[in-house]
Amino acid sequence: MSSNSTTNSSNNFQNCTAISPECPVEGTVYSYYPNLGANAFFTAIFALLLLIQLFQGFKWKARSYMIALGFGCLGETIGYAGRVIMNDNPWSQVGFNMQICCLIIAPAFVSAGIYLTLKHIVLTIGEEYSRLQARWYTWIFILCDLFSLILQGAGGGIAATANDDDMQKVGNNLMMAGIVFQVFTFLVFGTLSGLYARSVYANRNSFSQSTVALLSSTKFKLFIMSLIVAWITIFTRCVYRIAEMAGGWGNPIMQNEAEFIVLENVMILIATLCLTIFHPGYCFPQMQMADKHAGDRAMAETKVADIESA
Repeated sequence: MSSNSTTNSSNNFQNCTAISPECPVEGTVYSYYPNLGANAFFTAIFALLLLIQLFQGFKWKARSYMIALGFGCLGETIGYAGRVIMNDNPWSQVGFNMQICCLIIAPAFVSAGIYLTLKHIVLTIGEEYSRLQARWYTWIFILCDLFSLILQGAGGGIAATANDDDMQKVGNNLMMAGIVFQVFTFLVFGTLSGLYARSVYANRNSFSQSTVALLSSTKFKLFIMSLIVAWITIFTRCVYRIAEMAGGWGNPIMQNEAEFIVLENVMILIATLCLTIFHPGYCFPQMQMADKHAGDRAMAETKVADIESA
């Protein structure tokens, strides 16, 4: 069976490879021609954002952030290119595989960019206000993100190459499990971030002059606002994807392109724009300094331990 066909009528379209009287667009998973203008626009804008992220990453030596956002932008670019291919031929298996795999997993890389920032914010303002040591934010949430990626990637791969309805359901369930786990991780991250912000506010009178200057900086305030907006938009997208997947292949939500454009395309674009325009290299240069100081402190602690054990 073609995995790009509705499950309730798959037997009628198992050999479909192109639009014909016997293989109408209504028989495909999406039941529409993906909008050429919209998908070409998103392909181009994410390709541009990829180039900007590479430039910013090398300029400000924010390599981890660049890798996370770079893979996110690359995945979005490939995914929307797949939908452009499907505009020409909605039965295209290549286009379907490109978009189902890449558009499912790419936002997880964008989320990783957000996770990376909290560690550095905590290192800069003060670990004493945090429920966790700064380094654990990166380890815990990046590993959770990786687990979510594995589930979504495996599900997308199975769904894209499934030869029967049962395997499509397995792929769909794996993708939904990955997205649900991503939502849970995102909620925990948001909760810990909120608790840290509350603790920082409660201790605002004990800050050093440099910390007060940072928190009063317009650029840093814009940086924090960009993280909040990116968190909200990615969370919104993930909730939409759960609803989309819950109804199975070819359900009414999945076949509504206007909702897909608003709740998938636009949400991830807003998040990526926020994380690109208000790049930490420009708005939060202390991010690199915090990492360096943390490394110096770890080396010093290691030397002390070596001396004590000698």
